[in-house]
Amino acid sequence: MISLHSISRSFGDRRVLRDVAFDVVAGRMTGFVGGNGAGKTTTMRIILGVLAADSGRVEFDGAEITQRDRSRFGYMPEERGLYPKMKVLEQLVYLARLHGMGSAAAKRSAEGLIERLGIEERANDTLESLSLGNQQRAQIAAALVHDPIALVLDEPFSGLDPIAVEVVLGVLRDFAAQGAPVLFSSHQLDIVERLCDDVVVIADGSIRAAGSREALRAEHSGSTFELELSGDTADAGWVREQPGVEVTHLDGRFARFDAPEDAAQAVLATAVSRGSVARFAPVTPSLAQIFREVIR
Repeated sequence: MISLHSISRSFGDRRVLRDVAFDVVAGRMTGFVGGNGAGKTTTMRIILGVLAADSGRVEFDGAEITQRDRSRFGYMPEERGLYPKMKVLEQLVYLARLHGMGSAAAKRSAEGLIERLGIEERANDTLESLSLGNQQRAQIAAALVHDPIALVLDEPFSGLDPIAVEVVLGVLRDFAAQGAPVLFSSHQLDIVERLCDDVVVIADGSIRAAGSREALRAEHSGSTFELELSGDTADAGWVREQPGVEVTHLDGRFARFDAPEDAAQAVLATAVSRGSVARFAPVTPSLAQIFREVIR
């Protein structure tokens, strides 16, 4: 597990991180979301030791992180950092060897990732000759080629088409399933919502929300409910007359309304007494809705 404790950082008189604290749990995917300039990249660079924190500490598996730990991490920066005139397979093998892998193991790992990421036909092409999407796949392979103990990815889905996104999602899920902590940032909240076990939201250098995807949804679910009656002739119009209920959408047998829990349960009891209920549930907010709420 990667743990951040009260990390702060300033550039000159501008404070960009304020007591940032969260965990990246082993075997789980943690999405790190925030607007431009929120502090995501600075936080990741501090985890990797590229930048030093002004205060606070980073731990790995319960002890202060060391350079040896960091050397075994996989990192993908937002800015592409591979050699443009070097062939894809050649440089992946080279990078794996730099991390201490033997020649045969490095080649096996590189070839396996190239195949899984769908760029095997371009393995012997230079990076600069690839499309931006395929360059991004090669960058992801570079982060994984040395079999890292943790993964930190800055905007890994940038420039990928929907098919490529699905391919990369599969590779990252498999990596996390092996028990390594995975942290990645993304502006694509729909992808974060689909992929992540845990979510961390940062704004103006401060953590605004952190926890499992399900816990955050439950915490921010509020007091909105949906009721759907069964039967073609059913009409939910009577919900508007219920005490403590504010109907926000009504369409035949369907009603969405805001109400405290006791009033919502009274609506359900009335619906059951009047006939069959097809569905009754609180409205679970999307990650995009939670994000907008917590960064206000």
